Amino acid sequence: MLWSGWGDPAKARELPDQIRTLLHDLMGVREPAPAAALDEVRLPPVSLADAAAHELREAVGEAHVRTDREARIRHTRGKSTPDLLRMRAGDGSDAPDAIVLPGSHEEVLRVLEVCGRHRVAVVPFGGGTSVVGGLASGGLVNGAGAGAVIALDLARLDRLVSVDTESMVAELEPGLRAPDAERLLGEHGLTLGHFPQSYEYATLGGFAAARSSGQASAGYGRFDDMVVGLTVATPSGTLDLGRAPKSGAGPDLRQVVLGSEGAFGVITSLRLRVRRAPAETVYEGWRFESFAAGSAAMRTLAQEGLLPTVLRLSDETETMIGLAKPEAIGSGDSGCLLIAGHEKDRQGAGAVLAQAGGTYLGAEPGQAWQHGRFAAPYLRDSLLAAGATVETMETAGFWSNLPRLYDAVRLALLGALGTPLVMCHISHVYETGASLYFTVVTERGLAEWESAKQAVNAAIVGAGGTISHHHGVGRDHRQAYAEEIGPLGVEILRAVKQRLDPAGIMNPGVLILA
Repeated sequence: MLWSGWGDPAKARELPDQIRTLLHDLMGVREPAPAAALDEVRLPPVSLADAAAHELREAVGEAHVRTDREARIRHTRGKSTPDLLRMRAGDGSDAPDAIVLPGSHEEVLRVLEVCGRHRVAVVPFGGGTSVVGGLASGGLVNGAGAGAVIALDLARLDRLVSVDTESMVAELEPGLRAPDAERLLGEHGLTLGHFPQSYEYATLGGFAAARSSGQASAGYGRFDDMVVGLTVATPSGTLDLGRAPKSGAGPDLRQVVLGSEGAFGVITSLRLRVRRAPAETVYEGWRFESFAAGSAAMRTLAQEGLLPTVLRLSDETETMIGLAKPEAIGSGDSGCLLIAGHEKDRQGAGAVLAQAGGTYLGAEPGQAWQHGRFAAPYLRDSLLAAGATVETMETAGFWSNLPRLYDAVRLALLGALGTPLVMCHISHVYETGASLYFTVVTERGLAEWESAKQAVNAAIVGAGGTISHHHGVGRDHRQAYAEEIGPLGVEILRAVKQRLDPAGIMNPGVLILA
């Protein structure tokens, strides 16, 4: 992963001329100063006490505790636009003091015990793909009473432990990156079916900790739907949860861990529902006159039980710009583009889409989307390098409230940023509602963007939406999340954290303020 951007530097994309013209002539974007080089990044001195460092090395082995400059930089923050802009400016102030790589559940427990005694904050680190401030602990560490911070990198926990083909359950370790998990399961003819935009770099533990939702969620469900069991190392001991598909034995404590973003403990094992890998997936495109018409068609599919595996609808602006098909930027198409991906018979879904006013566009738009579906983050890097501020945000709501939520977010962005380019799509649908995923391009700087982000958060809460459908809470959404669940909800989470993490060392500042 590129330390100051997304993914493989060899896959960096040049901006098309029409996009550069749009940025310069219509939006007033100007080229920024060159990004800092790796050796120009400013880091704070290591503040990890010698005694703590010695005990951590005893816990996981000398080779698995790193304090070198490059390792610290590569474990600094996540991949939100503010994260990247700070790194491009050479600001490494959130760098951890050390990177610790445990190799087992028992080693994780030992690390947490050492950190608890020495008041060292622990930030679990998977693929480093958080876009909500989930990995930026600087400044909050001292506020939590801890004097140092480690990144607990789970890369060594990367095994497929077992496969139960009778129950269709596989046990995997949390440090497995998604492509490796698919490869290992594929040797058994199986798949998770989980392909979010972060797929190439994110880990299974990160998917669970943030309640990830992938592009095939219409067919396979969200990642938290796949979790039938998990093991968690906490500063207070081990949680081993999930011994049946469903249970009537009290509240489901798995749900306390899913979405907790490392605030309560470290996931060290996952038991996941798997499915047979499909023979093929056929993608196709449909055109609708309006976002409302396409949304209504999606609702019909969801409520009549005819969902394809992949279902995605771009609004008029995203369709026109061509972001739904990153290999065809600036297509100039009118109306709204819907992408459907089918693993089984697609006749029923096709009939509904046609009856709802959709025009069948054939396989080409769907294949173009499939080909470029992991390319958008590279385009963001190119836009940032050109001087634009580009960021995404997402929410979800019930069908009857979705238009109000859509308008509220757009109005908040226009009010805060003047004339930004605002695009939106729906990519996760349910019988009762759907998600909204916005992409914003503006010439305004980081401070103005952060003010706009707060305005959007307030608009989402005010319009009755959830502050996050699948990116998580992190630090960026913490205040709005508190408003969403109310004071009593916050107190419940604080009580859980106090019981599992009495010293407050686990990812301080994420999810809630303890």
